[in-house]
Amino acid sequence: MYDKYQSPLSERYASKEMQYIFSPEKKFKTWRRLWIALAETEHELGLNITQEQIDELKAHKDDINFEEAKAREKIVRHDVMSHVYAYGLQCPNAKGIIHLGATSCYVGDNTDIIIMTEALKLVRVKLVNVIDRLSRFADEYKALPTLAFTHFQPAQPTTVGKRATLWLNELVLDLDDLNYVIDSMKMLGSKGTTGTQASFLELFDGDHEKCKLADRMIAKKMGFESCYPVSGQTYSRKIDSRVLNVLAGIAQSAHKFSNDIRLLQHLKEIEEPFEKTQIGSSAMAYKRNPMRCERMASLADYVMSDAMNPMLVASTQWFERTLDDSANKRLSIPEGFLAIDGILDLYLNVVDGLVVYDKVITKHLMAELPFMATENIMMDAVKAGGDRQELHERIRELSMEAGRNVKQEGKENNLLELIAADPAFNMSLEELQKTMDPAKYVGRSKEQVEEFIADVIAPILEEYKDCLGAKAEINV
Repeated sequence: MYDKYQSPLSERYASKEMQYIFSPEKKFKTWRRLWIALAETEHELGLNITQEQIDELKAHKDDINFEEAKAREKIVRHDVMSHVYAYGLQCPNAKGIIHLGATSCYVGDNTDIIIMTEALKLVRVKLVNVIDRLSRFADEYKALPTLAFTHFQPAQPTTVGKRATLWLNELVLDLDDLNYVIDSMKMLGSKGTTGTQASFLELFDGDHEKCKLADRMIAKKMGFESCYPVSGQTYSRKIDSRVLNVLAGIAQSAHKFSNDIRLLQHLKEIEEPFEKTQIGSSAMAYKRNPMRCERMASLADYVMSDAMNPMLVASTQWFERTLDDSANKRLSIPEGFLAIDGILDLYLNVVDGLVVYDKVITKHLMAELPFMATENIMMDAVKAGGDRQELHERIRELSMEAGRNVKQEGKENNLLELIAADPAFNMSLEELQKTMDPAKYVGRSKEQVEEFIADVIAPILEEYKDCLGAKAEINV
């Protein structure tokens, strides 16, 4: 166990559910389901295949004789024919009709489509659960004012919940893209060696309608509405690129969220979960490093870069088929899914346990609020008879003085005291302090959260209500 390489995606990050989808057992069981669907279709379209042969195939669809297939592959160097041979050992009466008229891509490519579609649906379940948890967080903190930043410099205030809707909105965009790809997935069907269905046209004695029917019938038996209308020997490798681009989009959103949480943890305003026995640093025992968000970012980097693999494969396929996609697909597709699975589990775990330090948030906001309140203060002073241009210049000068006190002297922000002492404003310190209610400066933040959840999030959660309630298990 410890003397050879093992993928950390399986050992540390991805769930058992996602790992099973890309397991050899799942793959080869799907091959056998496809062979049964092919035999049934050919039987129903009049070929000399008996129900007894089909029943024999069904009787052994799940008890795969892996060792026989593995031994045969060492001899023939062909994975599909090795499994045809192994299946035939278990089904002696049906061995002559297994894979009839098909090429290797009939099982290989159709299985890839089936597995990717199933994996995309698992990704959707996890994404919807993250949206659910994050929307609850947004709603809980929709009215808590916090310092907003542009260029990571203090700007007008927002609320903690409003900021969370920015993360949510990106996940909604990802869900839209994900749904589009899931809904557009089609089977390769039974297209033959170069996609012309020549072998099937021969089997069906030149009956073009039966060739077309075969595609549709196989798709229906495997749970799909249709097949791609044209192909070479394989389905277009742009499909793989489309799928991994959706995963990369989710990775982008997760990376943005994880970056923001890491910055907020540095500010001591919001922290990711930290367990009682967790060690933050081997040297500095006091540290609480944002390791889960850092792991999200790290895996997201991998997924985003992984999206380049199917682009290269799709762009360099020769004519109807070359095999320089095979080794790359075995790595890039499963690992992209395993990594995004780990990312979404981390995302769900972090959102479930976010710790909000509202007093620190308020302290940071109040330290900057006098600067942000100056326009209101100036308007009040104008109403009391002051000259706007003169007051604007005085506020500019006093703001710079207060800024120097904070940055060069390390003092508290004393802008309000400076304004109160300036006769041009004719306002007492008590009057100025009444303008320091943060809620006056957050605009429609609370209302925007409520409207976004009601108009955008609630319909999503209603549509996927049967998928909600998932828990994320973090291995390490």
